[in-house]
Amino acid sequence: MTFDFQGRRVIVAGGSKGIGRAIALGFARAGAQVSVCARGQSSLDALASEAAGEGLSLRVATCDIGDKASLEAYLHSALDTLGGLDVLVNCASAFGRDDNEEGWLSSVEVDLMGTVRAGHVCLPALRETGGSIINIASISAFHASTRTAPYAAIKAAVAHYTGSLAASMAPHKVRVNGIAPGSIEFPGGVWDKAREHNPALYESIRGSIPFGRLGTPEEVADVALFLASDLARWITGQTLVVDGGQVLS
Repeated sequence: MTFDFQGRRVIVAGGSKGIGRAIALGFARAGAQVSVCARGQSSLDALASEAAGEGLSLRVATCDIGDKASLEAYLHSALDTLGGLDVLVNCASAFGRDDNEEGWLSSVEVDLMGTVRAGHVCLPALRETGGSIINIASISAFHASTRTAPYAAIKAAVAHYTGSLAASMAPHKVRVNGIAPGSIEFPGGVWDKAREHNPALYESIRGSIPFGRLGTPEEVADVALFLASDLARWITGQTLVVDGGQVLS
């Protein structure tokens, strides 16, 4: 199945690598005008170069999503450039692992407040179009985690807020949904590094997935496009697990 987003305008907050990158390219390849922000200039440049090589309408800009002023400045600029908005994807994560001040504060500022603030800025434009928001959570939100306590707890907050925002935005015909990916592998990502430096952990996770492999960013991106499409017009307030059955074990 192919999706048609011709004439649609999309912002991906946190889209230079992995899942966010795949989502940004997925929307652009489906015909949307896409604006992407992230902190890393080199990865953004690589994304822009790939998109340009395919003739896609994709713009990039650096932004610290954990910084309110930086995020809001980017969003206002992107909204002006796009001339409106149909889809907002919140994909950034600080991946707070350690149960300490740094782990918690980075997760709160990037994963949670980045999502909240982006929604606050973009909702007026989304009300005008009857658009949608997609928040990227994690299956870690649904169970206790000793390895990544801040990440898991804050992703649970993101999933909960997705439902709350969906309820408040339904009268405005704005849909809000989430995606909870399982373990996703891509070059330079957490699980790519674990495969090399912590093979025991990598094999343990791989063995826990009924399909016998980790997921790909594109498998999450396909679900994001579905949730933003008219095929999902009666779906709101849901956080959809995309994990190859990982939570089943």
